[in-house]
Amino acid sequence: MKEKSFEPGRDNVVLIGMPGAGKSTLGIVLAKILCMDFVDADLLIQQSCDKSLQRLIDTLGPDAFIEIENQVLSEMSFEHSVIATGGSAVYSDAAMEHLGKIGRIVYLKINFDELKCRLADFSDRGVVMKGGIGMSLRDLYDERLPLYEKYADITVDVNDLTITAAARKVAAALK
Repeated sequence: MKEKSFEPGRDNVVLIGMPGAGKSTLGIVLAKILCMDFVDADLLIQQSCDKSLQRLIDTLGPDAFIEIENQVLSEMSFEHSVIATGGSAVYSDAAMEHLGKIGRIVYLKINFDELKCRLADFSDRGVVMKGGIGMSLRDLYDERLPLYEKYADITVDVNDLTITAAARKVAAALK
């Protein structure tokens, strides 16, 4: 696991990773373990636009969706919360910089085979495909992996773990 030093005042935990890595589900369990609040950024985006993520992506296209996501993430001002971001949050430098200022960024790492098992059909999940509709899951994985690694303060391998075991592993990594 890789760690960076932390400045005071960054009391949020920000989860990043591929769709299907468990950011939202694990985030709820992690928040309970750490006695923190839980925030799902995807739900905030849906509420602010009154549309599902997939509908937003289909209607606006990936670039406009990323702009909305960037705005929502950049304006977050939560304290003592576990924040689950969307998998595409790493496309927004400004958003990731802001999230890094208010919290420790934890990358939930899964390998490609695990991703394939968890995301057999991702066509209606609200997954941003910057490369367009013809982009494969492998292309998406290869494109995002270096971005997750770039922004992570802590990387936790959650392959083959139950949600609870993965949440405990993240909690231990945060200490």
